[in-house]
Amino acid sequence: MNPSFNRRDFLRHAGTAALGLTVLPAFARKAAPSDRLRVAHIGLGGMGTQHLKWFAALPEVEVAALCDVDETHLAAAVQTLKGFQPDTAVQTYSDFRRILDRPDIDAITCATPDHWHAQIAILAFQAGKDVYGEKPLSFSVREGQQMLKAMKRHNRIFQLGTQIHATDNYHRVVELVRSGVLGKVHTVRLWKTGFPPVLGPASYQTPPASLNWDMWLGPAPMARYTPERCHFTYRYFLDYSGGVFQDFWSHIADVVWWSLEPKGLKSVSARGELPEGIGDAPKWIDVDYEFDGLNIHWTSTPPAVPGAEKRSIGAFFEGDKGTLICDYNSREITINGVVMKDVPEVPITVTRSPGHQQNFVTAVKNRTQPESHLEYARQMTLPMHLGLISWRLGRKLLWNERKEKFRRDAEANALLGRDYRRGWDWI
Repeated sequence: MNPSFNRRDFLRHAGTAALGLTVLPAFARKAAPSDRLRVAHIGLGGMGTQHLKWFAALPEVEVAALCDVDETHLAAAVQTLKGFQPDTAVQTYSDFRRILDRPDIDAITCATPDHWHAQIAILAFQAGKDVYGEKPLSFSVREGQQMLKAMKRHNRIFQLGTQIHATDNYHRVVELVRSGVLGKVHTVRLWKTGFPPVLGPASYQTPPASLNWDMWLGPAPMARYTPERCHFTYRYFLDYSGGVFQDFWSHIADVVWWSLEPKGLKSVSARGELPEGIGDAPKWIDVDYEFDGLNIHWTSTPPAVPGAEKRSIGAFFEGDKGTLICDYNSREITINGVVMKDVPEVPITVTRSPGHQQNFVTAVKNRTQPESHLEYARQMTLPMHLGLISWRLGRKLLWNERKEKFRRDAEANALLGRDYRRGWDWI
């Protein structure tokens, strides 16, 4: 490599092929340490550790820093990294802002609880970093709007961590639905089974010395520490997330928005039940969405359609010529009563992914948006937020898609965002 061709030039110009490239150029695969993409990982619980493993395994990535508000997570992540890089001297932080201050870091991954996703991404954009952000995209509709605006203003790259998006099965479902073999798709049924755990009674206590509870809460309302509110089970509290529904929406709604690009949302109507225990996210939730020419139904139990009962998560496309049911790894098409796994006559039209994390790295080098880019992710995620608002208010809501507001409903519109805790509004 030309010694005058520095790392920043490499990152700007290295992507010379299409976004779907499956084999990187030889010079990229043999990149010297000074030419690697320098990535920092923020949030190192279960999914954050997966981020670390995925990116550490890519030859053109250097893990430059690790950050978590829990010292035990941070120490475990360092040991995980040593399994890939035994001689690593990676720097660690408890405050992600110290990472954003470093000009040598090119990109971050974010796997914090949901209520931190937007602020971290926006501050990273402002600091000139690209972002691989874990799902869901944001805590609220307003945050998604702010993220998109900031990304465009600062000309950054964003990938939503919908890893299932990279699989061949989802690619093939998209091709089949788009091909027209099902005819016009008029209804889609989505589901995810499973109830949240029963949490509590709350065991209020002093936070562990290893945990910065105040920063863990960050922009969320102040709350006394109890283990049930922290780490994995945070997702069952509306202050931080939206339960099983919010956790899994992007997993399966992704294939629907990719296939059909639903437009013209008119109404949202949700019903459900509060859980037992101290959590307050839905125990179960069913939501009906009315789009232009398309109805989408989410349920917490499998719908009464063939093949759904054997799938814990799935999508069922109903067209005027046939149906298609799928989950992560399987699909069945039914046309004129004949059930098949595929329709060979439908050509391959969607470029296969080189891998979700590789797609992000290549996009950063090309300066082009990756597959699960922010604009797409925001459109796909927004109906989830609206469903939770309808559930919280217990009534059907009318939506103005152009204005991204509910029609004549100040109470519902107030739930499109929230004020951050005093001292924690950093954007």
